[in-house]
Amino acid sequence: MAVAESAATHRVAVLVRDGVLPMELGLAHQLFGNATSRSGRPLYTLLTCAVTPGMIRTDADFPIYAPHGPEALATADTVIVPSSHEEDEYLKPGGLSAELAEALDRARDARIASICTGAFVLAAAGLLDGLRATTHWMSTDLFARTFPAVSVDPDVLYVDEGRVLTSAGEAAGIDLCLHMIRRDFGAAIAANVARRTVVPPHREGGQAQYIQRPVPDGQLTDSTTSASRAWALARLGDPLTLRDLAAQDAMSVRTYSRRFREETGLTPMQWLTQRRVDRARELLEQTDHTVDRIAAEAGFGTAASLRQHFHTALGVSPGAYRATFRGTVVGPGQ
Repeated sequence: MAVAESAATHRVAVLVRDGVLPMELGLAHQLFGNATSRSGRPLYTLLTCAVTPGMIRTDADFPIYAPHGPEALATADTVIVPSSHEEDEYLKPGGLSAELAEALDRARDARIASICTGAFVLAAAGLLDGLRATTHWMSTDLFARTFPAVSVDPDVLYVDEGRVLTSAGEAAGIDLCLHMIRRDFGAAIAANVARRTVVPPHREGGQAQYIQRPVPDGQLTDSTTSASRAWALARLGDPLTLRDLAAQDAMSVRTYSRRFREETGLTPMQWLTQRRVDRARELLEQTDHTVDRIAAEAGFGTAASLRQHFHTALGVSPGAYRATFRGTVVGPGQ
């Protein structure tokens, strides 16, 4: 499915405010900045902007420089709003300054995403009314009380509502950025960014914010459920049951289910469904297989089952997903 590369890049504006956390600004620049085509062409253009361009105080002992003003938001494809340690003014609906509200209004045609408590800014601007959203788990109760028009989910890493996305803490901001890269340019590009940045390549938004012993799939050997996960990944197309998985780690179903959730934040079958969706995405991006064949190879059995799980996970049909990446997946040597 090789196609010619487009010369256009996706413009990402990071809107910073006094008290901004430098890590959150940096992670956005690092992740989107590391996204390149197979020929090495940058896929994103990064812009750091503020309501008033210039030196911006951070929560550390150094300032940062924002060279762009709010006009950068008007031409951005994506706007990222990191958190700040000076969020008090946003702790009520409509609590934004007139200048910040006007700046965000310039981004009305862009995809907009918050990291950590940056969600308070989006909520105060009314951008989250009637939508699901998340923020750092220590702030979810306050967020829910302050913004009753928002459906707050305290137990997830990030929420994708289409045009508006929110994430939990700083580390979840990494997951959200990788999710957006994956949405824009496919799983292969996002995985390459993760490898270059040395972070886990994929944690679903529905994974719990806090788990006892998080073990990425890339570190299976350190896990008491490692054998079953490696075994399952090698045979996703087979009809696997919870009892089958537990047997690979020589545990009862009850013990296995408890330990699996402690280590991953997911139930075994949630994890298995996510891996099957991942496999279906790869096949949709990289092959011309029919949806029926992909459903069989990914372990969903029927095209109808694949469509149901795919839409639940990603909000689009397999056909729409494939159509998107026929225009963005780059062939070898391009």
